[in-house]
Amino acid sequence: MKHFLLLVCCLASAFAQNPGPTAPAPNAPPVNAPLLNAQDTTDLGTRAVQLMEATGVGIDGLLPATDVLRRNTAKSVESLRRNARSLVVTHQLVNQINAFLAVSDTFPRAANLPATTLEQLAELHVIGARVQAHFDALLVFTANSQATQAADPNNVHRFAEANSKLLPASQSPRVVFLGDSITDFWRLNEYFPNRDFINRGISGQTTMQMLGRFLQDVVHVNPRAVLILGGINDIARGIPVRNIEDNLTMMGDLAKAHGIRPLFGSVLPVSDYHKDVNPAYDVVSARPPASIRQLNDWLRQYCQREGFTYVDYYTAVADTNGMFPADAADDGLHPNAKGYRLMAPVAMQAVDRAVVALPPAPVPVKRRFGAAK
Repeated sequence: MKHFLLLVCCLASAFAQNPGPTAPAPNAPPVNAPLLNAQDTTDLGTRAVQLMEATGVGIDGLLPATDVLRRNTAKSVESLRRNARSLVVTHQLVNQINAFLAVSDTFPRAANLPATTLEQLAELHVIGARVQAHFDALLVFTANSQATQAADPNNVHRFAEANSKLLPASQSPRVVFLGDSITDFWRLNEYFPNRDFINRGISGQTTMQMLGRFLQDVVHVNPRAVLILGGINDIARGIPVRNIEDNLTMMGDLAKAHGIRPLFGSVLPVSDYHKDVNPAYDVVSARPPASIRQLNDWLRQYCQREGFTYVDYYTAVADTNGMFPADAADDGLHPNAKGYRLMAPVAMQAVDRAVVALPPAPVPVKRRFGAAK
């Protein structure tokens, strides 16, 4: 408790004197540095946590005084693994790095302070400046994205370039995974190696938006099957379940009309197990479990009626309370690595069953120049 009070006092004093970011080291990158990609963002955050611990050991008393701050920084990095473009969490990470540097400045430097500790502090300054520059660029990116969203509400341009560069389908049947953030964050190549699985998830989308880009992101990609997972964002926005059913039905009709086998993933459960860590993780009230079960019941019956494949993620994931297990979804909504490991075999078995029943893909006929058609 003594160390925590010391930390609070140090932070109050430091930010009263310097409310802005800590001055970067001379070799810090320029403030107009470009956006970091997801991997670089989490790599820098992870390195920052390592440096906090290392310098905390090197400076007497700093490690216990910043223990809470260091653990909270690690939590921010984990959150960024799920959503690297989160403005809130990125800003939180910037403040946490700056806070650590501010607190470290209040501790006296011993005469025999290791040179490596000073080097580590300098590196942490550089990382803090780089994450700040990333946050500044992210603000601009988000503003531009919002403007684009107004002109392109279904975000049909998100994968336009990627779609144009796709190679012809391989021997493995091509399957498009269409969905929202739960699909968007799923690293399909890691969970399904050597399979021609195409990720076309877009964070935050409703089933209406997914339907609006179905031709561009599914039909024009020429898959053998499409695995559709959506509806949780509709529920969170108060869209009636009946409207969600209509959108999913139209996607099923479109797939069938173009010779694509549709698979429908059940909506995943949610939970509020982590709301004490962060009030934003109380996601249940906006996504009533009863509405999720109602939509899944309809999906199961719809797939049985139409001869489509129902991919029962819900049963594979839900705990005995019908909630997303605490260790499988850090925010109660998005699967973490364990959550995706629970989902992957369900998806794989469903895809394998569905594509086995499909006729072989047509082989283009090669004609000799000048041959009769």
